[in-house]
This record gives sequence, structure tokens and C-alpha cells, in this order.
Amino acid sequence: MAVKPELVIIVGVQLRHVPAWEVSDNLDELEQLVESAGGETVARVVQNRPSPDPGTFIGEGKVRQIADLVQAFDADIIVFDDELTPSQVRNLEKKITCQVIDRSWLILDIFAKRAQTKEARIQVELAQLNYLRDRLTRRWKHLSRQVGGIGTRGPGETQLEIDRREIYRRISTLKGHLSKIEKDRTTRRRRRRRLFKTAIIGYTNAGKSTLMNAMTKANVRVADRLFATLDATVRALHLPSGKRTLLIDTVGFIRKLPVGLVASFRSTLEESHQADLLLNMVDLSHPHWEGQLANTEDILKDIKLDHKPQLLVFNKVDRVDDPMLIEGLKNQYPEALFISALRGIRLYEISKAIDRFSEQSWIRDLKSFRPDQADELKRFENDKKIRVLGRSFRDGMIHVNYLYLESEKV
Repeated sequence: MAVKPELVIIVGVQLRHVPAWEVSDNLDELEQLVESAGGETVARVVQNRPSPDPGTFIGEGKVRQIADLVQAFDADIIVFDDELTPSQVRNLEKKITCQVIDRSWLILDIFAKRAQTKEARIQVELAQLNYLRDRLTRRWKHLSRQVGGIGTRGPGETQLEIDRREIYRRISTLKGHLSKIEKDRTTRRRRRRRLFKTAIIGYTNAGKSTLMNAMTKANVRVADRLFATLDATVRALHLPSGKRTLLIDTVGFIRKLPVGLVASFRSTLEESHQADLLLNMVDLSHPHWEGQLANTEDILKDIKLDHKPQLLVFNKVDRVDDPMLIEGLKNQYPEALFISALRGIRLYEISKAIDRFSEQSWIRDLKSFRPDQADELKRFENDKKIRVLGRSFRDGMIHVNYLYLESEKV
């Protein structure tokens, strides 16, 4: 018998200087997250405000509108796209008489639902406890429900209230478990230290696991939904030269990823830190792939991975109807690869590229030029000692991402 999905109303706020398309795109993604959690979005509400209301985040008028929508749709839960304070949640639930959670807790809830291995379950519980630790000023009544719905999975499911000291004690225990797992992982890494390692990173649902399966027959779980993969999978890949590389599949990134979640998944992300090359997967068929790529780059900076040599891989080219888009990107990103992991299009180019990178030690860097420095830019990009990864234009400057050999600083 099919389980009836919980009915969800999603809420976003368009603040001053935030474009409407960005809010809409965020809500589209939030709707996908709701679906991944097992819910069904029945309505979406957007409030225009110069700044968030300190009491309810959205203001009294919008609160009344949402209360009416809850009655009209018989909704089970309200999900806000932005992080709420404990007092805002308390005020909203009092006025709307419906469970209220924010995007961060929804993501944590999905991770709790998807975690399969012992390590992933520990990491998710640790992230949830860190989130709850600062929110004990109210009674988390919805965490006591036994039905296992959205927002109830994880450490609070069978408790009405959690004592702060118990949370700290449990966090300490979980960190101890992760430390032991990390020691075992370090031992495994030591044994394969001499092998060239390539990590597949990128936005969630970009096709990382599909690529992993296509190239190594790893049998990683694949689903057309956000966060299908939580654990790092490592498999050997034989290269055209006869050498081997270790290919690493990693958890996907997303906008507004909870800080505690990134911290808790440190040991999993450590696989990427050990990599010699990053394959940055981009879903070219997504209408806002540029924003997803920018978000991935921001997260790489946050977790101190932006210095790694990186190969841009545009995936799902079979879903792109505009050939001019691909031609333009080939000029903008001359080292990028254009593939379809699902259909096996041009996957051999990835093996060849990894082979090239493994031959010598490359370092990633950034150089900026003024628009009137066209000649200097041309000479720089024609330099045989570098590989231009891509160009971008912001703040009135042309920024060039490039690689140079460790022995030849440009």
C-alpha cells in the first residue's frame, strides 16, 4: 500500500537587491528537496520585504495568508527556504497551528532518511544534534511524533525534549566513533598513497554516480533526485597508458548547505582533499547551471579545495538542444569536457585527460586582467607552459583560471 505523501507549503522571501529569478530558482530546488523527503508541494508563497521580520520572518499579513492556505489544502507542514530562529519557528507555529521547519532541517532530514552506512548515519546524527543544540529554547513537539514524517527523522524522533548536557555528551560520543572510522580510513589511504587519485565533485544530481558506474562498474545507487549519494565510493580505474587511478564519488553540493552538515561530513570530504585532481561535474541541461557551478566553486573555497587542479566536465549534453551553447562554452572553457555519463558519450576523453594530468604535477591559479590589456591576455593564454581552464568577467576585470607545472611558476 502506497504511503500518502505529506502536503507541504513552501515559503520564500525576496529581499532587496535579490532578483526574482533567483528566489524562484531556490524555491524550485526546495520543491525538489520536499519531493526527495517524501512530501508533495501544494502551494508556494513568496513575500517581498526589505529585510526579514524579526518575529515571524515574513510579517503578520503573510502569516495569515499561509494560515488560510493550510486550512484550504489541509497542509501538514510549512517549509521555509531560509534558516529560521527558534523564536520565529515558535511564533509561526503558534499563529498557523502547523509544523514549521526551514531548509536546513529539511536537508538534514533527507540525509537521515538516505544514510545507509554506519559512518553516514553517525555524520547525519552529529549534524542534527549540532543544529538542535542552539535551538533548545522551545519545545520541539513535532520531534516526538512516531509517524516518521518530514522533519521527524533522526535523534529527536522519540523524545519530547532533549537536555543540553545530553546533547553535548552524545556529540562527544559520535565524534569518538567518527575518529575511529577516520583512523581506519587513514590506514586505507596510506596503502594507496602512491596511486593518482581523482575525485568527482559537483552539484547534487549532476550525474556523478552515473559517471562512476559507467567508468568503473561500481554499482553506486543512482536516482533522479537530490542527494542520492551520501557516502564516498572509491574504485580503481584503468587508464589508456596502462596506469591506474582511484576514482572517488562524493556527496553532492547544494545552495545554503547547512554548515554543521559540511563539518560532520569532514571525513567523507577528506577523500576529496586527498585527491590529485577534481572532476567538477556540471548538469548542462539545468536552466541555471551557471549558478550551480558558482555555488560549487564557493563551497570548494569554504572547504579549502579551490587550490586543487580541476577539470570541468559538462554532463548531459544529450539533453541540450542549443549547439551554439556548447560551442560558446568550448571557447570559454578550452580544457572542459562535454559528455553524457548516462549514454556513454565521450567518456574516453575523461580517461585520457586524467592520464595527462597524472603525468606531471599541475597547480591551479587565477590571474586577472583589465579590459584594456587584451594583448597581455592573449600572450598569457598562448603561453605553452600553462593550461587555461576558463575565463570569467566580474567587477570590471577578466579573470583567467589556469594550471601551471609545479616547477614553472607563471
